[in-house]
Amino acid sequence: MSKRAAINNILPVLLLSIGLITACSTSKTTTLSVPDGAQAGDLVAFEPCTYKAGKVKYEADCGTLVVPENRSEPDSRLIALPMIRAAALSENPAEPIFWFAGGPGNSNMVFSGLDGLIDNHDIVMVGYRGMDGSVVMACPEMARAAAGDGEDALSMASLSSFGEATTQCVGRLQAEGVDLDGYSIPEVVEDMEDARAALGYGRVNLLSGSYGTRVAMIYSWMYPDSLHRSAMISVNPPGHFAWEPEGIDAQIAYDAALCAKDSECSARTDDLTETVRNVSHSMPERWLLIPIDPGKVKFMTPFMLFHRGTAATVFDAYLAAEEGDPSGLALMSLAYDFMLPSTITWGDWAAKGSIDYDPARDWITDMNPPEAALGSPISFLVGGAAQLNGGWAVAPMPDAFREAQPSDVETLLVSGSIDYSTPSQFATEELLPALSNGEQVILSEFGHTSDIWSLQPEATRHLLTTFYAIGEADDSLFSYQPMSFDVGMMSFPFLSKALAAAVILVPLLLIGLVWFMVRRVKRRNGAAYQT
Repeated sequence: MSKRAAINNILPVLLLSIGLITACSTSKTTTLSVPDGAQAGDLVAFEPCTYKAGKVKYEADCGTLVVPENRSEPDSRLIALPMIRAAALSENPAEPIFWFAGGPGNSNMVFSGLDGLIDNHDIVMVGYRGMDGSVVMACPEMARAAAGDGEDALSMASLSSFGEATTQCVGRLQAEGVDLDGYSIPEVVEDMEDARAALGYGRVNLLSGSYGTRVAMIYSWMYPDSLHRSAMISVNPPGHFAWEPEGIDAQIAYDAALCAKDSECSARTDDLTETVRNVSHSMPERWLLIPIDPGKVKFMTPFMLFHRGTAATVFDAYLAAEEGDPSGLALMSLAYDFMLPSTITWGDWAAKGSIDYDPARDWITDMNPPEAALGSPISFLVGGAAQLNGGWAVAPMPDAFREAQPSDVETLLVSGSIDYSTPSQFATEELLPALSNGEQVILSEFGHTSDIWSLQPEATRHLLTTFYAIGEADDSLFSYQPMSFDVGMMSFPFLSKALAAAVILVPLLLIGLVWFMVRRVKRRNGAAYQT
């Protein structure tokens, strides 16, 4: 077995063990087709089924929702979307809850947070167009290009290649008959409204996370009379699918202040921000025989900073690199190839995620300022690629939806104070003032969505169930949980050395086993000959 093959076999196991792949993974869904004779708005083959969330099975109904691909075109073809309704456990449930998952580029057909909510509410999941159902906008061209030029995934050559691949995917999908103008967030909202009507519901509740909060916002602006209450976790107001370097630096500075109060972390650096700046600006080329792609490490860094557990891991890797051990960076570089590009449905991601990228902006300069500790690697790739060689043909959307709109819908905003993806201040400053019946809960030292669901699940469940029941945000069960920079055996330098040892020791053990077996055969043959 070659060293590369051994790495490929072992690394996914290590990544799964620390939750990296599951944080960004895309659930596979069965491709649907439009039944013969179906009309727009039809809910077909809606039959009893079982929905499994974790280890718990719930009684549900599963079916297919038929909708127009582009509602602005009278002769638009129809597409099919999967739909699941998990039935409330009570006999007289309150308003149902429609779930909007994060992404874009991820499925909306997976939700594991039913416990408590399903006691008194039906839980409804409708597939995202472009991701789930009869049209899946996979772009293998973009997936291949996202691997970079082999030296730096954020080089000008890599950006140009990614932009060219984006243009190729757009052309291919259009040649296959996909009307890209139909793959917008307002069209997603129309799908949800069609589902509400098909199920015979009056007003419904919304529960959303990250990208899904943008869907929920636009739903509240388009169909306020259809909504009862809306809870948004890790809120993403208009304009913030693009990450700004100063915003990322501000979050790093926040973590640096926490590091300064932590005895273990502060013993390793006088200033965590400077550590990140020093390492990101002078990335080592390799560790042992493993090359380190600086673009891949930088791209991985903000993704890992989204949640506090992986944030501690990436800070540990940067601290170790500053101390002369870049092995953790080498593992991050390798991990990129397993997390990205294969775990994202790139066409769906581009169709909805590109709406905040102004084509007239100089993304290459703005996203990588020399004074920044890290810059904005994700937006540097997305915006820079479009700037060099063309971007996605973004579907039309009302200009009004590019800014927060007034809303009377009862809305709960839940944010983490160390959320790099959707910083709490954007919700506080830009969305909350537009909500006449809005309230925000900021959880200290919580990161992005997974932290809010998993760190103190009973408190999160109580917060949501109380809000849906009486319209009040009761966060009394949350307790302060300080950020921990201790990663223990999940340290990337430790894991990389364990991986390297496995790559070396496994072949040696095999050679030793073969040598031992050969020796035994020779001894037996020798003894038989002597007798």
